Amino acid sequence: MTGAGEHVLVLDDLSAGRPSRLPQGVPLVEGSSLDGGLLKRVCAEHGVTGVVHLAARKQVGESVAQPARYYRENVGGLATLLEAVAEAGVGRFVFSSSAAVYGTPEVDLITEDTPCAPVNPYGETKLAGEWLVRAAGAAHGIATVCLRYFNVAGSAAPELADTGVFNIVPMVFDRLTRGEAPRIFGADHPTPDGTCVRDYIHVADLAEAHLAAARRLAAPDARGDLTVNIGTGRGVSVRELITVIGEVTGDHRAPVVEARRPGDAPRAVASAALAARELGWTARRGVREMVGSAWDGWLLHQGDRPGE
Repeated sequence: MTGAGEHVLVLDDLSAGRPSRLPQGVPLVEGSSLDGGLLKRVCAEHGVTGVVHLAARKQVGESVAQPARYYRENVGGLATLLEAVAEAGVGRFVFSSSAAVYGTPEVDLITEDTPCAPVNPYGETKLAGEWLVRAAGAAHGIATVCLRYFNVAGSAAPELADTGVFNIVPMVFDRLTRGEAPRIFGADHPTPDGTCVRDYIHVADLAEAHLAAARRLAAPDARGDLTVNIGTGRGVSVRELITVIGEVTGDHRAPVVEARRPGDAPRAVASAALAARELGWTARRGVREMVGSAWDGWLLHQGDRPGE
């Protein structure tokens, strides 16, 4: 946002964020989206005109184990923020949603009209969040965009890399670094090579999608509400991804195949046509660039990962 000339204020509880990663000159307010009084003061004192809401818990397994926490933080925090936004007269709101709202649809390309049927509490909180954003937008005259991310990977710069080991690319890096073979959960899915097919989106493309959404809401002809998929429209199988990781890292260790995980959809690939049409945005980076950028960050942060 700052690189595009936008004036930005960040509010973060720093449970996962790091102040050192903010560009110079960007003010930081430490606090929670559950703190209504703080949110109202920040909106009023800083003259906020638009919000990009990214704060949420996002681990599927954790959501299954702690559903109340997920509803409290993901939905309750959003409700508190929207109350502050409405009171301050903020006119634009971009919400970070997820392809998890769709569940496991059996379609070649997932469009925004594909029925939503989330299969875990995380996905449920994102779908409930969308409902809440649209309702608040209609009630208070807030122009809104809900962005349904597909599988995010890569790093915009090595120093900004995610140090967690929760998604497939860092999970494979972690296995290789420990001298272990990557794991594939199920090789008997109804896909060309038997492994799950996913739509991977570079985090830098995702950032550009947020900027496009914010600017779309600032346009004179902005719609009252918009919900769009953020993906590439191209499917990559788990086996294909592991092959690319081997080429980037130089470690071509053969993966081991384990049993399927419950709830894994054989295929989940976005239709990105609406984002191109409504936001003027299209993903520009491919899987090799995602893996290469993530690997550069992994190497930089070798001793900086949770549990080490």
